[in-house]
Amino acid sequence: MVSAGGLRWHLARWGDGPRRALWLHGTGACSDSFHTLAQAWLARDAGWTLLAPDLPGQGRSAPLPSGRRGMAAMATALRALLATQAPPPELVLGHSAGGALMLRLALDGGLPADTRLVGLNAALQPFDGLAGWTYPALARLLAWNPLVPPLAAWRARDLSAVRRLITATGSTLDEAAVARYGHWLRQPTHLAGVLSMMADWDLPGLQRDLPRLTHPLTLVVGERDAVVPPAQAARLRRPGVQVQRLDGLGHLMHEEDPPRLAALLLDQPSAACS
Repeated sequence: MVSAGGLRWHLARWGDGPRRALWLHGTGACSDSFHTLAQAWLARDAGWTLLAPDLPGQGRSAPLPSGRRGMAAMATALRALLATQAPPPELVLGHSAGGALMLRLALDGGLPADTRLVGLNAALQPFDGLAGWTYPALARLLAWNPLVPPLAAWRARDLSAVRRLITATGSTLDEAAVARYGHWLRQPTHLAGVLSMMADWDLPGLQRDLPRLTHPLTLVVGERDAVVPPAQAARLRRPGVQVQRLDGLGHLMHEEDPPRLAALLLDQPSAACS
């Protein structure tokens, strides 16, 4: 546990090498989701220290104050956490919503200009059409209802429901991963943190600011992702933004095949930027 920016954070740490990476999990997950990737990463290159916080209000980290829970506020809090973990990371990896937070952190001056950014099925664009209006409104409505997190946690006691939820992402995970998600989805405080994050997530603002991004960015896309359409990454392709597509993997690619992803990002960095 680390105190920074007025919050108590849970910060997972793997390895003790001189090179540093920061990993940011997606909605509904926590740092536990990176455990198998960390093992595969360090098996290939032990020269790293890998840091992965539970985002505010999720996992074991305390929530941000009410009224200060949007993407920009979370990036500010994360910047305070990084100030306690010198030196700064040379690589930041963000999965799904963690990819959007990674870019907000970079755009707001929270990362050195040469930091390498990697988005895994990064959720960087609003839903198309009517869903782009209704989903955020629904998230706000659910976040304001104190009965929703305990009811959802009660439903998550059924692991078959958790398994169906994971399958709907386009990924296939082992039973240990299903049980891990089941554990966190049964925690009302975790679910409340997820809902409050979704309710104030400013993707249109991120889209307006993205042309200012100067950091090198690689988007790794699972061809079977059923959450973030793979075509979204193609819309973002421009100088400085590279896209790598991986067949056979869904939204939770880092848990489906950690050795393959570690090999891609460590052994063949040029391939990840093709």
